[in-house]
Amino acid sequence: MSALGKVVRAGVARRRVPAVVICLTTLMAVAASVLAGTLLVSSRAPFTTAFGKQHGAHLTVSYDASKVDAARITGRSADEVTATAGPFRTVTASPVFTVPNGPRGSVPRPLTVVGRAHSGGAVDRLTLTEGHWPTRAGQIALSADAGLPLDVGGKLTFEALPGKPTLTVVGLARSVSRTGDAWVLPAQIGALTPKNGPSGYEMLYRLTSASAATKAQVAAVRKELTAGVPGDSVTGTQSWLTLKAASERETAVYIPFLLAFGGLGLVMSVLIVGNVVAGTVGAGLRRIGVLKAVGFTPHQVVRAYLAQALVPAAVGAALGVGAGHLAAVPLLEEAENAYSSTPLTVAPWVDAAVVAAVLGVVALTAWLSAWRAGRLRAVDAIAVGRAARAGRGRWAAGLAARLPLPRPVCLGLARPFGRPGRALAMAAAVGFGAVAVTFTLGLGSSLNAILDAREHDNSDVSVVSVPTQTGGAPQTGGAPRGGGPPPGGPGEDGIAHASAVARTIAAQSGTRAYYGTAETRATALGVSDDIDVTAFTGDAGWADYRMMSGRWFTKAGEAVVPTGLLTQLGAKVGDTVTFTAAVENGKPFTVRIVGEVFDTSNFGTLLYTDLATLRTAAPNLAPHSYQVQLDSGTRAKSYATALTAALEKAGSANEKLEAHVGPADDSGGSDIVDSLNALGAMLTLMIVAVAALGVLNGVVLDTRERVQELGVHKALGMTPRQTAVMVVTSVVLTGIVGGVAGVALGRALHHWIVPAMGEGAGVAMPDFVLAVYRAPELALLVLGGVLIAVLGALLPAGWAARIRTATALRTE
Repeated sequence: MSALGKVVRAGVARRRVPAVVICLTTLMAVAASVLAGTLLVSSRAPFTTAFGKQHGAHLTVSYDASKVDAARITGRSADEVTATAGPFRTVTASPVFTVPNGPRGSVPRPLTVVGRAHSGGAVDRLTLTEGHWPTRAGQIALSADAGLPLDVGGKLTFEALPGKPTLTVVGLARSVSRTGDAWVLPAQIGALTPKNGPSGYEMLYRLTSASAATKAQVAAVRKELTAGVPGDSVTGTQSWLTLKAASERETAVYIPFLLAFGGLGLVMSVLIVGNVVAGTVGAGLRRIGVLKAVGFTPHQVVRAYLAQALVPAAVGAALGVGAGHLAAVPLLEEAENAYSSTPLTVAPWVDAAVVAAVLGVVALTAWLSAWRAGRLRAVDAIAVGRAARAGRGRWAAGLAARLPLPRPVCLGLARPFGRPGRALAMAAAVGFGAVAVTFTLGLGSSLNAILDAREHDNSDVSVVSVPTQTGGAPQTGGAPRGGGPPPGGPGEDGIAHASAVARTIAAQSGTRAYYGTAETRATALGVSDDIDVTAFTGDAGWADYRMMSGRWFTKAGEAVVPTGLLTQLGAKVGDTVTFTAAVENGKPFTVRIVGEVFDTSNFGTLLYTDLATLRTAAPNLAPHSYQVQLDSGTRAKSYATALTAALEKAGSANEKLEAHVGPADDSGGSDIVDSLNALGAMLTLMIVAVAALGVLNGVVLDTRERVQELGVHKALGMTPRQTAVMVVTSVVLTGIVGGVAGVALGRALHHWIVPAMGEGAGVAMPDFVLAVYRAPELALLVLGGVLIAVLGALLPAGWAARIRTATALRTE
């Protein structure tokens, strides 16, 4: 081994703590960067990527099987069509789910079940995320995006069908085209279709790029494909552009968050790695002088210290890539669910770019530090050694000595002023850690505030309808929808039935207030997608709808809308807008917007109004669920039982009504919120760990430089405990300064990123979403900065406390 190689090996072995710190810091920096980079890359056009992999359907058309046959559908084609799949038989049903060794409950909405022989094909190749495709009767594959609490092994029972067929979930699949909620073998679909009941066909088309670029082009192809079939046989269509727009809006929520954390992690990694390497090289000035004295050239000195930094950094980078991949697995699964995407993986080029960048930072910092040291004359380097500049910090020591505090504490408080550059570097590390913690906690509080506001329903009891037989127009998952009235009884019979239900609820002892809701869709000039309309009966003023401006509607002809719809309409509170009901023979209706409500559902494309407003435009619309507020002292469980019994008399042939304690829809979260919280917690832990390592390295260097001073203190009677207190106290001021600065920057980052995330989703964030920090919480977060600094100082404090006096005094 050459002399230079021996110097490198001896340097790494001799300075084990700095080498370990460089290794661990590089590990954390690489792992955090790989994680943030991977998620940032996966957030770029995830829908387009999945759509290409799955050969998604540019156009999906649903037909009424009673009005058109399969041969007639298959015979229709167009020059713009490059591939087709189907027709697949479909049926809409409301089963009951059963979880193995778990609860049993009703599916909250009708499911579209598709008869399909396999998951592949020329169009819409489904991705199995778990289990396998059905291979025989009695099996069903469930959409991973259906929102049901079911995994493989769960069961769905169709109690409204003859024989009450029960199917076992054998697989979870994902369709980028959202062509169904569940899939069975074609032979099974007959058993799920009620006698003389409705069923449908589903046809999938892939188009040329030129004919699928705009909604108008896709609509023109749809018109050509459906020209030869009866007009009322088409029950729904969907363009891939609608799904693409929705996916891109969801992805836009992630981008500001990932940019903030990715930038924070990268800047912090550069700072800490550079500080660690520079400190390590600077602490070896005396050794550099000795090397030059025995004949090493400045170039050889630079190479030696560059290698001493790169060896542990390379080990840390290799381990960091593995740690980043392990940490990415659960978060990529969250991202897959949030994006409804195909399986995501870490791109190899992300690993290569991150490793190259981090090792480049290490190499550059080590080269600059060693180059400056290498230029010193041997005698100057030996003379400078590890000593701090004479006289630096004496004023601070004198001032601290006057404080009514124990002497070890005073000595520790004055120490940062002896090495102000190093103290500032440690304060910056603590500050970045405090930024991450402050931002993450604030983001979590804001997301929880958004979820609370989205729930709206604060009712004591909810009344929901459970179909006793399948009905309605065939629907296709989240894709084509017929747009007709929801279950609750069509026509005059349904309206009369709803009136009877309302009278029953009002007459029930213990009812304080109630309201009913009915859902439909509408269109408006300037709004590209259908608008989800919720029509109310009764008094909904007590519901938990957060108004941003204006007021809740109080009469027919008034409406409230979220910011997203106001923006698309180019309207403001007080304007009058005309909509058209998206139902068969739907007519226009005009409303005056009297309030702006906070609601992020469907990206704010929502309209809330009185049911009487839609009486002409959608005459068959009737409430299908009710929310009840009880009188004080009324027991909700007893009330629900009594109301369910009373509602049996008001039931219809198509449904039964059940009263349940609590809100009707209590989702409790979302994939995006879960993903953001998990990602934020993971990156924050990494950044805090890197910050603590930066403090650890600084305190280790400081303690090694002061080893003789420690020996003097011990010789004068300082106990090991007092020694540890002095070392730990030396980072308290650093922690406070870093904590205050970090909390302030973290709060500012939160107030910048959260509105940017809302803007990406087309939603304006109100004050209650941003005002999540309280004075006591901010004080605790500042103390968190001190805690990060103290954690980094504990190990060197323990070493300083254990060192023997004689050993410390004779250490050079």
